[in-house]
Amino acid sequence: MYTVRKYNHDKDFEAARRLWHEAQWIADSSDKKILEAFLREGRALVADLNGNAECLVTANPGKIKYLNEELSLSVVTSVNTSRIARKQGLAKNLTAQLIAEEAEAGANVSTLGIFEQGFYDQLGYGSGSYEHWMSFDPADITIDNKIRPPIRLRRDDWKQIHHALQSRNTRHGGVTLFPEGLVEAELAWMTKGFGLGYVHGSKDELTHFFWGTSQGEHGPLVIKILAFQTTEQFIELMALIKSLGDQIRLVKMREPPGIQLQDFIRNPFRSRIVTEKSKFEYINRASAYLQTRICNLEACIEATHLNSRPLRFNLDLSDPLEKLIDGEMTWRGCAGEFTVQLGPTSKATDGFDKALPTLVADIGTFTRLWLGVKPASGLLATGTMHGPKKLIHDLDEVLCLPNPHPDWDY
Repeated sequence: MYTVRKYNHDKDFEAARRLWHEAQWIADSSDKKILEAFLREGRALVADLNGNAECLVTANPGKIKYLNEELSLSVVTSVNTSRIARKQGLAKNLTAQLIAEEAEAGANVSTLGIFEQGFYDQLGYGSGSYEHWMSFDPADITIDNKIRPPIRLRRDDWKQIHHALQSRNTRHGGVTLFPEGLVEAELAWMTKGFGLGYVHGSKDELTHFFWGTSQGEHGPLVIKILAFQTTEQFIELMALIKSLGDQIRLVKMREPPGIQLQDFIRNPFRSRIVTEKSKFEYINRASAYLQTRICNLEACIEATHLNSRPLRFNLDLSDPLEKLIDGEMTWRGCAGEFTVQLGPTSKATDGFDKALPTLVADIGTFTRLWLGVKPASGLLATGTMHGPKKLIHDLDEVLCLPNPHPDWDY
């Protein structure tokens, strides 16, 4: 039998380091200070098994952009179980408890990165949009702008980088994490990492930059972070990346929200054929490796301001967390019967209106619908949502949203 309690840094740090080492997330000793930076902020819970901490989950605060609104966000930044405690239900139940505590503390939405699809569905998460990672020769970027000399960024510049990430341009679904320690740790974990960017103003504020890791003299260069405030700054960064093309033969980067990278690459199809199966292969890969769930239905619906006609319906919502949370918690998940109004002004209230059609969904699927990951008609195929044909058609028409992208891996 295991017990759940809050993480105590003085008591539990060595156990946490052992857990991360067993998972091969850190080296034996060199990453001690980095892990301390990661764990010193946010909320963390451990599960004790036979008197030892054998499972650790962490969450950190942030915000998520929904159209022109911002909602409080909890990001589950790590879930780790030791080698001797697998398949005991520790990770699932500890994460459920953490989500509940974050929701009670005011988080309207929760999100995380997944190791495989399916596990976190048990906690009410739904898959996000595909993230596109494109590989190309930087010399083939079609931008011909003359570049300014950039500044060199090092790991010690993590405070500047954190500030630039907070100030970057975000679109629908964009995620921003607040703790500085997360950026400090992430930069340190990226071996052979470096950054280039540009500053502005009398205080030399970092406005746009990229941070990447290179696997050799000629790459591939993997750009892990790209941040900018304006389209002009994005163009300048792309011109800067192109300038590396006299040495680097391949760049891999995630497509920024609202931008189609293929528009900036010369002969992408020809190059893909020529480089097929080589170390420097042109390729565009898509994967949905981030998941999200609503924690406060009323707040999320209230923040939904649509340029559409009003639509009212009943929502019969189920939530698997209802059966996993400690009985002493006030927050019990999002399950219930609601009347929902969507439109320029939106709201969710308790109870059904018998005159309205009813949508039946689990919280993960409804979150995907609310975010705009897929339309209602597409989500019917999952078998986790159903409703009258006309209601589904109306939802497709009213919830016509931009594709959501967090633009921050976690």
